[in-house]
Amino acid sequence: MASKESLLQQLIQPVVESLGFELWGIEFFSQGRHTQLRIYIDREAGVHVDDCAKVSHQVSAIMDVEDPISGEYTLEVSSPGMDRPLFSLAHYERLAGERIQLKLRVPFEGRRKYTGLLKGVEADEVILQVEDEEYCFPFDSIDQARVIPNFDGPDSFREAKA
Repeated sequence: MASKESLLQQLIQPVVESLGFELWGIEFFSQGRHTQLRIYIDREAGVHVDDCAKVSHQVSAIMDVEDPISGEYTLEVSSPGMDRPLFSLAHYERLAGERIQLKLRVPFEGRRKYTGLLKGVEADEVILQVEDEEYCFPFDSIDQARVIPNFDGPDSFREAKA
């Protein structure tokens, strides 16, 4: 995790947890003059719009006091959703058995994008089964990954894990 994201996580996580939510992940990016801070929150009972507003209000207050981002930025608080991004090795362990799509930082065997069944984690490697082949990708080599929603099964992500 980049040092800016690490600093933001240290500031934001206690606020999110004090409100009864899990901090699923943080995305911080800048495109020209536009900077965005996206916070994903989760909890067993699900996340509603009012929950996002409550967390946004509290996080905004701490951000105003601590001022870790220079200049203007947009704050977005969201549920990770059914196509949830994966931020940590714990996420990969927790979601073993799901189909995921991942993108590597540098190509492996001539490609950067892989889609397959997440088998789990061994040490610091993510194990992905793509058709009949199993790949072990070092966690640090993964740029981003998301769950592929299953619309044929249960109605929600929560029901799929129950």
